[in-house]
Amino acid sequence: MRLIAIVEEDFINYKKPSMVLAFPFCTFKCERENPTLNCQNSWMATAKVDNYHSGDIIQLYKNNPITEAIVCQGLEPFESFEELLNFLKEFRKVSNDDFVIYTGFDKFEIKDKVKKLQEYPNVIIKFGRLLPSDGPHYDVILGVNLFSNNQYAEKIS
Repeated sequence: MRLIAIVEEDFINYKKPSMVLAFPFCTFKCERENPTLNCQNSWMATAKVDNYHSGDIIQLYKNNPITEAIVCQGLEPFESFEELLNFLKEFRKVSNDDFVIYTGFDKFEIKDKVKKLQEYPNVIIKFGRLLPSDGPHYDVILGVNLFSNNQYAEKIS
């Protein structure tokens, strides 16, 4: 699985202690649609991409008594959908912990992929592009503040 980084313990992106997987690809749709916007993750476009074995990541997760969820973000996890889905399949063999995916896509843009993810329990997706807004808002499902008012999380399964 190609990733920019693995953060073994994160307490910022979800209400539960999480392992974060940073995915390496994005079309920068938010910036294309709003040229005045500077994506907070732009620096990742030049970050080194490493290959990881799913089993090694899962073992790292299972060996940590603190983490209670996986959070997939980085650039755009849905740009690496087959790797994301394959990892989820492997992860579900050993854990039903929450599996959170941050995406800049709207739900209707990826409905076919959402449908595939719904086959697995405890999947949460944060939908919506980064847009200038009047300030952050609290998302009850994630338990954190999101930047744009159009962004929201949904437990899809």
